[in-house]
Amino acid sequence: MIYVGVTGWGDHDLLYPQGISSGSKLKEYSGHFPIVELDASFYAIQPQRNNEKWIRETPDVFKFIIKAYQGMTGHQRGDIPFDSKEEMFAAFQLSISPYIEAGKLAMVLFQFPPWFSCKKENVEYLRWCKQQMGDIPCALEFRHQSWFKPEYYERTLSFMKEENWIHSICDEPQAGEGSIPAILVPTNSSSTLVRLHGRNVHGWNKTGSDEHWREVRYLYQYNRAELEEWAQHALSLQKSSEHVFILFNNNSGGDAAANAKQMIQLLGVEYNGLGDRQLDMFDE
Repeated sequence: MIYVGVTGWGDHDLLYPQGISSGSKLKEYSGHFPIVELDASFYAIQPQRNNEKWIRETPDVFKFIIKAYQGMTGHQRGDIPFDSKEEMFAAFQLSISPYIEAGKLAMVLFQFPPWFSCKKENVEYLRWCKQQMGDIPCALEFRHQSWFKPEYYERTLSFMKEENWIHSICDEPQAGEGSIPAILVPTNSSSTLVRLHGRNVHGWNKTGSDEHWREVRYLYQYNRAELEEWAQHALSLQKSSEHVFILFNNNSGGDAAANAKQMIQLLGVEYNGLGDRQLDMFDE
């Protein structure tokens, strides 16, 4: 099965009736797509009341791809609010346990920062992370080009297969060390993740020093030819991986939801059991 969705549910205005409250958006979202990336978990380990609410608001067939907390991937600056890394991982696992119990966890996404390069200590940390997560399905996404340089390419993929990481395959601007090529190789026979970040080369290397950097970095609308190319990639990936999850992250200009709808049409897939929705403008 190929599942298509977007990252987050708060900013995709084209999906929602005018005046809808922020607290009602996920329920409406789940009438359009079968999956979503939960990114609130990156900024803070979520309290159980939030997790229980989000589970309750989505249909039984709905799945979450939950982003690992920033302290787990080395993004967080300054002190981590835990006494140890073990305590941090345990708190995160406890927070996602309701999704596992409800059968709504697709995977946890470990997206590492652009400075997380291919070196021995980082390989060992990846191995440690996987040990901490146990049987929980985990996807791995790199942002430093060194992991796929010719001298490391095969070893990186072999390591991911051996450690049973789900490959997070990216479409993103090719803009130096802080970007990776699209490596169309599944590393897990059950699942593969595809994340489409857009191709805005100019905006990709913007940093947090510019308060508007997020408005630029993912500003991109995929055209039909590009979507058709990725639809074929998804069908090819499915030959080696039972489930393919596609997430559009190109939402600086509000394009992710529309592109995701186009992808569903190109693939010719239908999803049964989604939630009720108020707005059908995409289906006219």
